[in-house]
Amino acid sequence: MRGIRSLNHLSKRCYAAARRSEALTEPYGGRKAAPAAPLPAQDVQVSKLPNGLVIASLENYSPLSSVGVFVRAGSRYETVENQGVSHVLRLAANLTNKGASAFRLCRGVEAVGGSLSVTSSRETLVYSVDCLRDHLDSVLEYLVSVTTAQEFRPWEVDDLTSRVKIDKALAQQCPQIGVIEKLHEAAYKNALSNSLYCPDYMVGRVSSEQLQSFVENHFTTGRMALVGLGVKHSVLRQLGEGLLSVRSGAGAAAAKAVYRGGELRMQNNDGLVHTLIASEGGVTGTAEANAFSVLQRILGAGPHVKRGSNITSKLSQGIAKATAQPFDATAFNASYSDSGLFGVYTIAQADSAGEVIKAALAQVTGVAEGNVSEADVTRAKNQMKAEYLMSMEGSGGLMEELGAQALATGSYQAPQIILQGIDTISHADVVNAAKKFVDGNKSMAASGHLINTPFVDEV
Repeated sequence: MRGIRSLNHLSKRCYAAARRSEALTEPYGGRKAAPAAPLPAQDVQVSKLPNGLVIASLENYSPLSSVGVFVRAGSRYETVENQGVSHVLRLAANLTNKGASAFRLCRGVEAVGGSLSVTSSRETLVYSVDCLRDHLDSVLEYLVSVTTAQEFRPWEVDDLTSRVKIDKALAQQCPQIGVIEKLHEAAYKNALSNSLYCPDYMVGRVSSEQLQSFVENHFTTGRMALVGLGVKHSVLRQLGEGLLSVRSGAGAAAAKAVYRGGELRMQNNDGLVHTLIASEGGVTGTAEANAFSVLQRILGAGPHVKRGSNITSKLSQGIAKATAQPFDATAFNASYSDSGLFGVYTIAQADSAGEVIKAALAQVTGVAEGNVSEADVTRAKNQMKAEYLMSMEGSGGLMEELGAQALATGSYQAPQIILQGIDTISHADVVNAAKKFVDGNKSMAASGHLINTPFVDEV
């Protein structure tokens, strides 16, 4: 065997011997690799099909492709009868459908190194897949079956009950989530008052028929946007014209959110009191929403250094001056398609909660009275622009922005236009936003030992 192995290397040895007589100072000096032809830069392409489906794509030549289906089917579209259906629907994405079994769906996506995920908000459900460009066709097959061929077998839906309970338990461990959910419940009469999580009385009671009815009413082409990164626009058009045209039309009409103002208090033994006081804010995409975003950064939108303190914000400075102790306080801002919420979020010890809340609200009142400099406004606008541009650097943030714009307006505005809109916000716009909060009908949610926490009509 040793002799046979040595014969296998005979040609290599002969080649090496033949090269000994030649100089090897510059073996490849005369050969230069041909420069690769630069790929032409592509812009975002947006088109709307006759069936109402909006398609947006950006060919960035990445070896990784990402495709998402954005659907206007968040919790705000639930009714009194089907509360929690969007939460269960998010967890049901990996169940057996008409195109693939649960096992085939999981095995097929993992076999090509891909991933399928579902996220939800009060307004949208987003189904997205990520995979290598070479395997995009096979993964898109599963994305289509998940979004258009749902089956909801009763025994599989029943098995989701334990996952719903775990999801709720994890959310309840975070006081911030609980306070934000309760604020929406207190602030609105309908639509946006619906929680992202299934209410306790509906856990295990959301039926297959309710899931199927919700899908048929809301998963229509007029309520969808198909978004892709690292994929040709023609591929998405073909997908939209064919497979995603199963349900055409505008779907069920959406109820307009009605802001009312209110208060919900969650009394417990926690030593830290979490409080969120808000008024109605700006609608997504408007100049008023931009003004509230600038105001949020003037007051303090959170630390800009990981695990750092937000000592440069007006809220932190005002509270530290009034109480001689540092407390956590940030401005809260949420914008939706027909309403918004802006407020102040504070975390304090139970015995000083009232003092901290009043000190935080005094800072917003100061801005409403004009006690804010042009330098503060400029700094806040620069922070807002920097955060926006950095969010667009990652594929996740870019896809979210593409999908949000495509679903809301059926078009796309380049970052330069968004930045110009931020630059147009003036000192007066910020002051008017603060005045709207100060003069507006307040909503409040609080959690903890609330013995020293004022009621909403006392602030």
